[in-house]
Amino acid sequence: MKLLTQEYKEQWSNSSKVLFRLVFTYFVLYIILAIISPLFETLYRWIGKVVFGINYEYEVSGNGSGDHTFAYLTLFVNAVLTFIIFIFWNILDRKRKSYNKLLYWFLVFLRIVIVAAMLLYGSVKVFKLQFPSASLTHLLDPLGDFSPMGLAWTYMGFSKGFNVFVGLLEVLGGVLLIPRRTQTLGSFIVIGVMTQVAVMNFCYDIPVKLFSVHLVLMALVIFITDNRFLNVFIKNKAVEKYNFYHPIKNAKYHKVIFWIKTIGLTILISFISFNFYTTESHRDNNRKKPLLYGIWEATHFIKNGDTVQPLITDDFRWRYLIVDLKDEATVKTMDDVKYQYKFIVDSTSKKIMFHKQGLESEDYNFDYTNPNSEFLELDGIMESDTLHIIFSRKDHEKFNLNSRGFNWINERPYNR
Repeated sequence: MKLLTQEYKEQWSNSSKVLFRLVFTYFVLYIILAIISPLFETLYRWIGKVVFGINYEYEVSGNGSGDHTFAYLTLFVNAVLTFIIFIFWNILDRKRKSYNKLLYWFLVFLRIVIVAAMLLYGSVKVFKLQFPSASLTHLLDPLGDFSPMGLAWTYMGFSKGFNVFVGLLEVLGGVLLIPRRTQTLGSFIVIGVMTQVAVMNFCYDIPVKLFSVHLVLMALVIFITDNRFLNVFIKNKAVEKYNFYHPIKNAKYHKVIFWIKTIGLTILISFISFNFYTTESHRDNNRKKPLLYGIWEATHFIKNGDTVQPLITDDFRWRYLIVDLKDEATVKTMDDVKYQYKFIVDSTSKKIMFHKQGLESEDYNFDYTNPNSEFLELDGIMESDTLHIIFSRKDHEKFNLNSRGFNWINERPYNR
């Protein structure tokens, strides 16, 4: 039964009209509210307090999370408004014969949203901006300390090739959604790729569950409007050419639209590629490494003239000094607790500004000696303690994660 179809039908069935009103209302509201919901923050907070009894603090932005409290309140408002509009629309517009033109523009709207998302998500994977390689600090973290999301990010960040593969599939799905004749194939690819992403978000507690599920559903709406898939994939029957409904018949209009799409897509992809390539060249493993970059293991630790032995219960003695990012360092103590420090090196005077993050002190409180790439010696004062520390470099390239490359032949699995 053709509930929704892109072919022109003079008279729609009642079930088709009801389904269209529901789908149209929900998804249009979803996109609109995603943009303007912060304007109604006071109302949403009132709804959260009165309806759901929310009494904890939360922010509108979600701090990078797409599944924050405000997002779920927006989803609730979306559902309520959809129900109200849907009821009134069914009552007031029940005599309308069809929605051919509105369905056409609705699908255009969905395609634009999905194309934008796929080009963005795909590009940040192709240029490996979304999933960075494991940091020096993470290389020293026990597996049990990783959050599910952190584990997923590390897994994805390991392989540039896998990022490019997944990213190109997302870009391909988005690009194929642009021409109408290939939109069914494009939506099919998007459904497959984004279903995998959505499942990963659920299984690894990645807070983009709401948006990824909605992208799958929007692609599914586009896919099912080309009802030939039932005959091709299920009934194994031949199909005829699809007669898409065009509200505008003018040939010049379609020619202009074709060239607008072609030129616009070329400019957009070129712009994204140039900017993301430039960004990638200054990120992750391609970035300029800071002075004293590396993992430094403390072999001798002298505090106020006394040598401190490397006992794993010691919450003060340093085990590692990790220099990974510019002007920052991480100290990992013997009991595996990490502390963040401001770490600014002056190579001319051989001094280091070494203070805990948040302290306003601007004095260079350590002298350092670094005669070769394997040896580092620090001598200074930190929080009234005189410290003299000797480090040896721990070669992070020898970690299994970094040293085990690609192998065509494996006599047995190297699973460690």
